[in-house]
Amino acid sequence: MRAIFEPAQAGTVAPTRVLLLPAAYTAPEDFLREGFVRAARERILPVDLVFVELRLQHLTDRTILRRLRHEVVLPARALGCRSIWMGGISLGGFVAMAYAERYPDEVDGLCLLAPYLGNHIVTGEIERANGVHGWQPGDLADDDDERRIWRFIKAHRTRPSPLHLGFGRDDRFADSHRLMAAALAPENVDVVPGGHEWPAWFRLWENFLDARFPRESALTERPSRST
Repeated sequence: MRAIFEPAQAGTVAPTRVLLLPAAYTAPEDFLREGFVRAARERILPVDLVFVELRLQHLTDRTILRRLRHEVVLPARALGCRSIWMGGISLGGFVAMAYAERYPDEVDGLCLLAPYLGNHIVTGEIERANGVHGWQPGDLADDDDERRIWRFIKAHRTRPSPLHLGFGRDDRFADSHRLMAAALAPENVDVVPGGHEWPAWFRLWENFLDARFPRESALTERPSRST
């Protein structure tokens, strides 16, 4: 899989690695252009970043999760990464959750920015059940990815790995995001102004870094800024 690797410090492996998957019709380079690397480096965090390409072919032939595992996640563990966060934007967030649902012991946290959460048929079922807690998924086929995702969300409170959900207040998928948010602890949900667009996603990314990787974990103290 094509990926862009941005280490926290050249020649070393950081203890934490964040793997991010892009939205549909975007590329790994877009994360760089939109300042995601710059935001992490300004905070001097001991976090390596990997931006992984999503190819339509790998989605349609259903090899995406296997490829992520064998080409990205397991090699990172072999290098010595102690903590691996996986996340993404929109469709990338959906794939990240699908991975965590399939391989729950291989991801230490999820960073989901405006994730795609399935079609209206599935979200309608959940709404009619008065939320994910009242929804009963029943027996699911192996390829029923959307209901498997919601089953994962329903069970997440019993899982030890953190899940961070961020979305724009005016996002076109905000109704499904609110359904998901209702199943999570409030401290795991971040809502900002904006829609399904890069300015909102960048602000959510900055908030994620500040919430999950506080200054105490930085490589060195950030320089003071004059006012």
